[in-house]
Amino acid sequence: MKTGLKLLFAAIFVWMVIMTTRTSLQVSIWDAWDDYAANPWAIATLWDAYFGFLFFYLWVFYKERSWVARAVWFVLIMSLGNIAMSLYALIQIMRLGPDQPAEAMLWRQRD
Repeated sequence: MKTGLKLLFAAIFVWMVIMTTRTSLQVSIWDAWDDYAANPWAIATLWDAYFGFLFFYLWVFYKERSWVARAVWFVLIMSLGNIAMSLYALIQIMRLGPDQPAEAMLWRQRD
């Protein structure tokens, strides 16, 4: 299970970095914004994505004890979206010990 999750989160991270880089090289987000903002479905999808980012961040807020880490991850998630989210999940699964089950990544570590 842990290997599968590592592969999944790594694949999402790599794919999103590649797609974001490729798209950015074709057209700047700032240049595309007017056309994007004119499409109601694009705006609805953007709202949907950011509510998903916020929902994910609530887990990060729970997991992280440091206010600095919470603030940094908030900025990363809100600015990089699934790139930051997949990286965070990958870090969490990599931190598990060999004897810990995959679901242990969901819980806050004890002091």
